[in-house]
Amino acid sequence: MHNNLVILAGGASSRMKKEAVLDNLSPEEIAQANERSKGLIGVGSSGRPLLDYLLLNAKKAGYKNIYIIIGEQGELFKEFYGSQNRNNDFHGLNISFAVQYIPEGRVKPFGTADALFQAVEQFPELNEQEYSVCNSDNLYSAAALLALRETTSPNAFISYDRDAMEFPLERISRFAIAKLDENNQLLDILEKPTAEDLEHYKDVDGRIRVSMNAFKFTGKTLYPHLKNCPVHPERDEKELPTVLLNSVKEHPNTTLGIPFSEHVPDLTAKEDISEVKAYLQKHYPVLNWEN
Repeated sequence: MHNNLVILAGGASSRMKKEAVLDNLSPEEIAQANERSKGLIGVGSSGRPLLDYLLLNAKKAGYKNIYIIIGEQGELFKEFYGSQNRNNDFHGLNISFAVQYIPEGRVKPFGTADALFQAVEQFPELNEQEYSVCNSDNLYSAAALLALRETTSPNAFISYDRDAMEFPLERISRFAIAKLDENNQLLDILEKPTAEDLEHYKDVDGRIRVSMNAFKFTGKTLYPHLKNCPVHPERDEKELPTVLLNSVKEHPNTTLGIPFSEHVPDLTAKEDISEVKAYLQKHYPVLNWEN
């Protein structure tokens, strides 16, 4: 099993920064939502960031080396998790920082695939190893993260049961859905599915499966697809699902969808803050790093 987890935290957080009138957030929470990377918003006990809880679950799952991809203005991460660029000790986790630089001529980062490409360029040892990748603003369970470590498939992703997600239907309907064969091998990812599409994308258990950006990759085979990832025509970004599908085309039957049925707390917009706080109070009343 591999010990490397790469956490995507270099995005612009543009949806979180949108204006919202909410009477259940304090001025401090609103200020953090407008100024911080989403994973650093203080939704936990004693105002600790959501990222603490993701790191806790990563430790429980057995990860040792954590690579956090931050933006060019991401110095606040180092105040929480270590001042050095490499090899900070945080509760027994070895934390390093990669920086996602914005290319000249752009005002926003170039997407998740660009973030991972810049990270493996800065930490080339990952290209000779296996590693997992996930978002900084989602709280994946220790069980899901462990499943990514345990799988023997060259590439994999957590294939979530859409009906287990505790989001409003309007939000769920925007999720891209995965098409899997009878062995749960990835065949396709469909963005903006219609109601008619859903019938054709059910898996062998009759479930609609979605990705929440929790992946396992083999560095050596993924690297050329990261390097040559095309730009998404609508969003003008380079995205990991594109990389994954291009890898599948070249290497069929190498990308397993690992079925999971559970909710994944998500900090996308200000409206999510109070819900994530309530979730953490219920499921993580204390942060226990010892077990």
